[in-house]
Amino acid sequence: MTETVKLKSPIDGSIYAERPVATDQAVNAAVERAKAAQEKWAQVPIVERGKYMLAMLEALVAMTDEIVPEIAWQMGRPVRYGGEFGGVKERTNYMVEIAEQALKSVPASNPKDGFRRYVKKDPLGVVMVIAPWNYPYLTAVNTIVPALMAGNAVILKHAAQTLLVGERFQQAFDKAGLPKGVFQNVVLNHAQTEKLLGSGKIDHVNFTGSVGGGRAIEKAAAGTFMTLGLELGGKDPAYVLPDAKMDHAVANLVDGAFYNSGQCCCGIERVYVHEKVYDEFVEGFIAETKNYVVGNPLEQATTMGPMAQARFADLIREQKAEALRKGAKAHINMKVADDKAGSPYLAPEVLTEVDHQMSVMREESFGPIVGIMKVRNDEEAIALMNDSAYGLTASIWTRDTEHAVAIGNRVETGTVFMNRCDYLDPALVWTGVKDTGKGAGLSAIGYDNLTRPKSFHLREAI
Repeated sequence: MTETVKLKSPIDGSIYAERPVATDQAVNAAVERAKAAQEKWAQVPIVERGKYMLAMLEALVAMTDEIVPEIAWQMGRPVRYGGEFGGVKERTNYMVEIAEQALKSVPASNPKDGFRRYVKKDPLGVVMVIAPWNYPYLTAVNTIVPALMAGNAVILKHAAQTLLVGERFQQAFDKAGLPKGVFQNVVLNHAQTEKLLGSGKIDHVNFTGSVGGGRAIEKAAAGTFMTLGLELGGKDPAYVLPDAKMDHAVANLVDGAFYNSGQCCCGIERVYVHEKVYDEFVEGFIAETKNYVVGNPLEQATTMGPMAQARFADLIREQKAEALRKGAKAHINMKVADDKAGSPYLAPEVLTEVDHQMSVMREESFGPIVGIMKVRNDEEAIALMNDSAYGLTASIWTRDTEHAVAIGNRVETGTVFMNRCDYLDPALVWTGVKDTGKGAGLSAIGYDNLTRPKSFHLREAI
């Protein structure tokens, strides 16, 4: 019997899509096609590569009307938010725009008469992208576009929860006329993925997912010497200072905590508020959160859909129950149809009287729950922000830029925000520290991670 991957929709529990897992022979053939195609692709001028990327983008955007409800069926995001193509456009256009400059050879800093010396940036070869379901287009495009612009071939293995996204990328690249084999979407099981990573035939893998998944990737790739890009867990903090513009901080932090049902890599999971403005902030945060409408994501009135899987919602229920047992106070307690154990439908929750003995303040939630703690000063806030195994982003809410920079310099994180959160700027490198992973994406630095340096030391005067 042919093995398949089934996509269970969080909307109603139905099987929304089912696809056969590739045979081992098909996987090997895909890798061989990628290797052959990459050699030719690397000879294509960067400007021409960019034209293919922009044509792919145009083809993808043209599918918006089909893709938006498709995302809702696959992972539950409400249709009112219209997909992810604002960010996909921004990132694709920017990485295409900077490619020539970012991929230029770098001359030696100390010229010598009679010699030409420089470092060339060569493509790595075959890049595998293992993409997650939470932002299925945005997370995938972060590596797909710069990898191809750098002259690599790409094999995409998308999450089972968002199976159809890989097919959409394939359709868009085919529509753009990309040479066959340069980009390929494959459906693999975990064992096949591990086998492929350990085969020595992949030159770089980019994975976005859990810490456990990242460790499995490292283990599978051990001894191959491939390069790795791993964006793993997060527990992103915010610190609200006394001089913060309160209505702005409240509105943006509520959105940063609960957009996409809290299923955001850089979503806000814990908030530290200076005691001088704590009561005002908490009151505003609770009032704003109560405006959410939880329900069927296919309905325009819905502002929060189900979580992608019931087990994710059950984890949030467990974190909330543990926090309440240890003395936390819940403020929303919203009644939502089907909000019960074993269901992906879950109301947003705001907790106070929390501390770092509670899992909701220390372990990744990746759902619509947030804890708010009162702090006396910067020292306490910084210590608490750093009291985490993770470090992707941290946001600081103040009108004093230099003060924010001083705090940011001491926070263990990949990105420091001031007066905003839950955003990815393609001109700035996307990276993390500690258990959040390793590697770097986007910006010119992202190109360095998708190429290898090759030195040329040419004696011309003999």
